[in-house]
Amino acid sequence: MLTLICRHFIARSSAYYALAAVTLLTMVPTLSLVPPGEQLTHIDAKDFITVHTRNTPTTYYEGRQGPTGFEYELMHRFADYLGVSLNLDASHHPESVLPAVREKGDLGAAALPLLPNTPGIYYTRPIIQMQPLVVYRRGLNGINEPSDLVDLELGTLSEAGTSEALRDLQRQYPTLSWKESHELEVAELLARVESGTLDAAVIFEHQFRLNRLFFPNVERGFILGDPLSMAWAVPSGRGLGLLESANRFLQDLQQSGTLDRLVSRYFGHDDYLEYVGTRTFLDHLDARLPRYTELFQQAARETEFDWKLLAAVGYQESHWDPDAVSPTGVRGLMMLTNPTAGEMGVADRTDPAQSIDGGARYLRSIKDRLPEDITGDDRLFMAMAAYNVGLGHLYDARKIAEIRGGDPDSWEDVRAALPLLQQREWHSQTRHGYARGGEPVIYVRNIRRYYEMIEYVERSRQQFFQLEQTPVNDDPLLLFELVPPLD
Repeated sequence: MLTLICRHFIARSSAYYALAAVTLLTMVPTLSLVPPGEQLTHIDAKDFITVHTRNTPTTYYEGRQGPTGFEYELMHRFADYLGVSLNLDASHHPESVLPAVREKGDLGAAALPLLPNTPGIYYTRPIIQMQPLVVYRRGLNGINEPSDLVDLELGTLSEAGTSEALRDLQRQYPTLSWKESHELEVAELLARVESGTLDAAVIFEHQFRLNRLFFPNVERGFILGDPLSMAWAVPSGRGLGLLESANRFLQDLQQSGTLDRLVSRYFGHDDYLEYVGTRTFLDHLDARLPRYTELFQQAARETEFDWKLLAAVGYQESHWDPDAVSPTGVRGLMMLTNPTAGEMGVADRTDPAQSIDGGARYLRSIKDRLPEDITGDDRLFMAMAAYNVGLGHLYDARKIAEIRGGDPDSWEDVRAALPLLQQREWHSQTRHGYARGGEPVIYVRNIRRYYEMIEYVERSRQQFFQLEQTPVNDDPLLLFELVPPLD
């Protein structure tokens, strides 16, 4: 079992994304320099693997249910694969990971670009492709090609791989210059573009997909150069056992489809909300949600939901407008039908307190009525889908999922079956017939994303409050080093 001690410090960022860097250590002695020999044997003997990583949304961070992140999931699975515990050192910036691997071992997993012939390092097989991407502040026009970068205030992270793309470009445009930082992370870099400190930045495409909703004034520009491969790093000169085990593990993940599913989970939701929707959401988060936060929290205590999830449902239903009315007659903040309101004892659907309480209890009643075999997030997502489309149609979709050879207790399989309720071939085989089955799929997807955004912004605000109490250097570019033109 992994026991973690967390030490937080606040990094300068924007109100939307004040990133907290975290150092994680297990209750094991600090690892001293590993003598030459078989690294894998050494790991087996001490019964844990030390992984040097970074505290970023694309690698590792603390989520609502504990440690999470794309590479965290991979490294945790790898530790299980080896049959040892996981020891994380997440105190690093990009340029400090490889020296730590060389000097201390065991593994570096920090969105590392695979750079052949790196002294003292072996790289594993590629994990994903990382495509450098130019992003720029919304309102700047004509950022369409490399020559447009020459006169801009341009930034990137040093030793992360993106600076290599800029150096290649500088050979073609010798007057190009930019600023690099080895102390910032991607979110902080985007915050500087958002605020106007920088005009543009070069990051990786998957990093932009993960962060863009929190920086609505940062625009996607153009792809820069060739993609790089993300890989893990192990120390050379200490045997090949660890490298071979890591390669087998990654190959198994790829062949089983698990790797693709993890990539989709963490980086595949870029199109959930377009810019206008995101901007509107953030405006409503400031102007409307505070009026109803206590009501959501009270309803959450009584129904054992996370209040932010109930708030996300309310936003999906009405944009937190208690006077909202749909063409079909559902109304109120939680958009209850007349029969549902009567069932829940709601006398006035336009009363926010009654609507939120009734909607939360209705969602709880749906969740409680689902078969016991549906568990965890599958149960929650199906309850939300039934809130939208009705329990009868949800059960029909479960039947279709089973007919198609899927698992009716898996949201993934039911989600694929729901749109088929719109096709006569399928809905004719069900009890409740036709339904606009694509809607609950989008409905659940949006609620999950709204929930993520509410949770993230709430956490960021707490950190930003602390940040405002911290003296800030007058020069926002102090943490950058200038890379001058070639001529």
